[in-house]
Amino acid sequence: MIGDIHLGDWGLQMGLVITELSKRHPDWVYFDDSYTGEYPEEAPFTVTDLEEIYPTASRKSKEDEAYYAEAMESTHLLQEKKRGYYALWQKIIEVSVADLKKNYKNLDVEFELWNGESTVGDIIPGMVEKMKKDGFAYESNGALVVDVAEETDAKEVPPCIILKSDGAALYTTTDLATIQDRVEKYHPDEILYVTDKRQELHFTQVFRAARKTGLAKDNLELVHIGFGTMNGRDGKPFKTRDGGVMRLETLIGDINAEMRKKIVTNPEIPADEVDATSRQVAMAALKYGDLSNQASKDYIFDIEKFCSFEGDTGPYILYTMVRIKSILAKYRAQLGAKGITGASAKEKESGLAIGPALSPDEKRLQETLARFSENVAGAYKDYAPHRLCAYIYQLSNDFNSFYHETRILTEEDESKKESWIALLKLTLGVLEDCTNMLGFSAPDRM
Repeated sequence: MIGDIHLGDWGLQMGLVITELSKRHPDWVYFDDSYTGEYPEEAPFTVTDLEEIYPTASRKSKEDEAYYAEAMESTHLLQEKKRGYYALWQKIIEVSVADLKKNYKNLDVEFELWNGESTVGDIIPGMVEKMKKDGFAYESNGALVVDVAEETDAKEVPPCIILKSDGAALYTTTDLATIQDRVEKYHPDEILYVTDKRQELHFTQVFRAARKTGLAKDNLELVHIGFGTMNGRDGKPFKTRDGGVMRLETLIGDINAEMRKKIVTNPEIPADEVDATSRQVAMAALKYGDLSNQASKDYIFDIEKFCSFEGDTGPYILYTMVRIKSILAKYRAQLGAKGITGASAKEKESGLAIGPALSPDEKRLQETLARFSENVAGAYKDYAPHRLCAYIYQLSNDFNSFYHETRILTEEDESKKESWIALLKLTLGVLEDCTNMLGFSAPDRM
């Protein structure tokens, strides 16, 4: 698997930002066509500035046709690499990527590739010429398009626009060029696109155009995984208290603060571990809260529910894992009291085997563990992490039912105790494998 963040860094949004900056700061050297010197090393704005500038420009473009036309022209000139615009664009990317990397680091998320639409800018002219030469692309109302409609379509699928009437490339253009680039460099078996589900038509057009023009052969899987909207308790898209778009950094900070309130009340956690443990559990709350929902469905972001130690939540899963770790630690202490330590203890523990179930709860836990492989395979096949979440929630419930009905460490029959310890080790191993796949892990105590 190769992860590519694939930034939207070459389209109208950049033209909008450049246009708005030119209105506010016409005296900047970036807008002086006669300027031939070096541009400033430091960006003339912060990421906070950009977060205000873009929505302002976007709103203006919807209200003012002349402004929109100017933004379109700015986009075209950027794509033509007009010197000042290109230099300003580089600063926009520099500031934005630094902020993105900081936030992704907080989420323990990494990408192998930090490409964007701009990465394939040089590929586009050759790709377009080939499409025209092969007879797939033709002019329609001044734009260059490829027909992608099929007889079996229940709804109209418009032609895929390759170039606008002014010659500017679009999202569809860069996505097609990106397919060409990925095929040439990586020879992939499958390309997965994870975006807002409202882009479904776009990807239908792109995938069909890629197949029709030969950019994607029949043995290359092209899959769009559309996700829904994260909403507030009012059912509307999640906002800050003052009504703005919630920053990821703010969201992470809020959930960390909420979790810290809970963790700090546990006297067993040393003061120097509180912050790290809070962050670890908060990450599980955030990721599980998001991934446990079917991707395509909208869901309510409820910070109190996500941070709860009870119910279908990340902290509940971690609490179960910490409980198992605690029991295993006490069992090892029992071995130590008997003089079984070090390599001898590890050898004894590794030789433990799970025996026949002695109660309905134990039987249920064993059966759920036996479905590990089929659940992982099913989640992979359907691109459905929510199925893995449902599985570990069930497994946690089954373990806790077994735990409450079984006196594990005080059992005098050593063979029974050893069978149960082996069962606990397997349960913890499966939970660790699943949470690792989902992108979070459990502390030793919480």
